[in-house]
Amino acid sequence: MEREELIRKWLDNELNPKELQLFKELDDYADLIRISDGVQKFKSDSFDTNIELDKLKKIIDTKNQRKNWLKPLTAIAAAIVVLFGVYYSFLLQETEVSTLASQKQEVILPDNSNVALNSLSSLTYNEKKWDTQREVSLQGEAFFKVEKGATFNVKTETGLVTVVGTQFIVKDREELFEVICYEGAVRVDHNGQSILLKQGDRYIKMDGVTTSQTKTNQQSPSWIENTSTFKSLPYSAVIAEFERQYDIEITATNIDSKQLFTGSFIHNDIDIALKSITLPLNLEYTRTNRMITLKGE
Repeated sequence: MEREELIRKWLDNELNPKELQLFKELDDYADLIRISDGVQKFKSDSFDTNIELDKLKKIIDTKNQRKNWLKPLTAIAAAIVVLFGVYYSFLLQETEVSTLASQKQEVILPDNSNVALNSLSSLTYNEKKWDTQREVSLQGEAFFKVEKGATFNVKTETGLVTVVGTQFIVKDREELFEVICYEGAVRVDHNGQSILLKQGDRYIKMDGVTTSQTKTNQQSPSWIENTSTFKSLPYSAVIAEFERQYDIEITATNIDSKQLFTGSFIHNDIDIALKSITLPLNLEYTRTNRMITLKGE
């Protein structure tokens, strides 16, 4: 087996007993082990494998142009770079949890904080850094029950939500950005502005414009109990949520999608749910397999 293949398998912990013996017989075995031990103690904010390898090769070329040990030294330098890369890949490893249409999922974070993901949402966090940085990235919608402790951040494309031990939801969809605080306090930061929400406060931003900061008496989001509830939201947001919860496609004809809707629909009976979002607006509907057509007067 070639030397490079032995080193690669050693880095990946894939050596069998026979290959391990061959690896130990390499001329630079001791150097490789020392490099590996040193890497475990090395920390840095960033590391670019290609850049560092290029730097090492330039140094070697300058100082050792005519020496016959250039090739093995270059190989050792490459091994250093690979080891660093493996180490940082381990540090930067992230956990991602995603839900499909009509699916919800509970996530327990490293500090036992609880996250309920709504349909078509994803949550990403770094477990290795959790002790020093409680931070998650969210796409979609989630209900958080955060354990008390250091600052807890929820990053979205629209803004940053910061809390310390509380219960709240963050919703970042194409049609709107919404944060509701059910317990404790939540700070929302975006576009250079900072808004503090206390228990019962609800913040909504649609089409890049803050439309309301209202109150809610709910103790948790209704979708936890398989019901989607809307209060003065555009009908387009209702349609989009219906599509997510039932994994269907809706076409609307002669309907003002910007008109505000207040009401709800359940997640476990599509016929009842359709009546809930059409009867209040005097809409008609037809359903064929996974396609629904809504029609206004």
